[in-house]
Amino acid sequence: MPVDDLWYLRGRDPGTGERIPSKRHGRGKRWRVRWVDPKTGQTQTALFGKRAQAERHDANVHADISRGLYIDPNAGKITVTEYSERWRNDQLHRDSTVVLVERAFRIHINPILGHWPLGDLQPSHIRSWVKDRTTVLAPSTVHLFYGYIAAMCRAAVHDKLIGSTPCVNIRLPDIEREDYFVPKPEQVHTLAEELFERYRAVPYVAAGCGARPSENFGLEVEHLDFEHREITIVQQLKQLPGQPPQLAKLKTKTSRRTVEMPEVTADALKRHLEAYPPKVVMIDDVTDPRNPVRRPARLVFTTTTGLPVTRSNWSPVWRSAVKRAKLPAGFGLHGLRHYFATLLIHAGASVKTVQLALGHSTPTITLNTYAHEWPDAVDRTRALVDAALGVMPKLA
Repeated sequence: MPVDDLWYLRGRDPGTGERIPSKRHGRGKRWRVRWVDPKTGQTQTALFGKRAQAERHDANVHADISRGLYIDPNAGKITVTEYSERWRNDQLHRDSTVVLVERAFRIHINPILGHWPLGDLQPSHIRSWVKDRTTVLAPSTVHLFYGYIAAMCRAAVHDKLIGSTPCVNIRLPDIEREDYFVPKPEQVHTLAEELFERYRAVPYVAAGCGARPSENFGLEVEHLDFEHREITIVQQLKQLPGQPPQLAKLKTKTSRRTVEMPEVTADALKRHLEAYPPKVVMIDDVTDPRNPVRRPARLVFTTTTGLPVTRSNWSPVWRSAVKRAKLPAGFGLHGLRHYFATLLIHAGASVKTVQLALGHSTPTITLNTYAHEWPDAVDRTRALVDAALGVMPKLA
């Protein structure tokens, strides 16, 4: 459609041949551009004060339509809060991630960015958000939540709500490697002794097999193979806010694994099962999300009342034992997984071996966490080069 001049009618005065002013002559923007939205078939308009601006816009719009790059100017008027709700509901997140993402947007993202229309969101707004959240969140958490914002904006581009993402050239806070406490063998034994008797085998499964806490408490009796000294890890015990405990899929595909059962772990588990024979617990099993069932399970570890061990009933028991064992405050059961990993590394295990034993999704995660635990790698590299090249010959 041609650019319309709103200050004059299309016809001319029959007597003088001059253009006839319209009723809005001299008022408002003079030039109008019209086009048909290829998605909806609706006519869209835009007004401009100068003809050159109108003609440039008209050319750009029709070029975008012909290339399939057209974006409705009104589409970007949806706010961050409105679109984030739609985006979250479309994601294939695990249940625990769904809770985390919802909380991130509700508490840390939407209160600051939520009122902005997507089309008005600028990199400066994202940088301001990063600076503000850096004062209240750990750097790693800022990185995680920024990743949600960036993913949402990429989806808005793909949905043709905005032409480009504002998440460009955004500097995030540096993440310093956190030093984790690795207990000594005697401290692991002391910690086990300080726990209630029905839980004394728990540290030996974590320290001897590298099981995550949720994997530990998701073990059933049939997962223990004392004849071949193996433990099969196929599920984890989870509890989402406001829901009962449930058996769920493991964290990653590679988390499903069979780990060797050291003698100390086997002895601890045998004593535990003799003293506390497993009772049948009815529990929701959502390891297959398409076919959730409620079934009986003989969990290896349960509370004194026969219930699954969850974070709420485990934390006070664990903190008390950690305090009596004189370990650092805040030391968690996950710390015994670090103990297991460092034990393998210092014994000469490769990155791949440690990755498979821990159930990490990629060797990169293992390296990022434990790279500093291979202290002799640099020395071995030097020795290999020296052995190959020898001493530099003297030049004539």
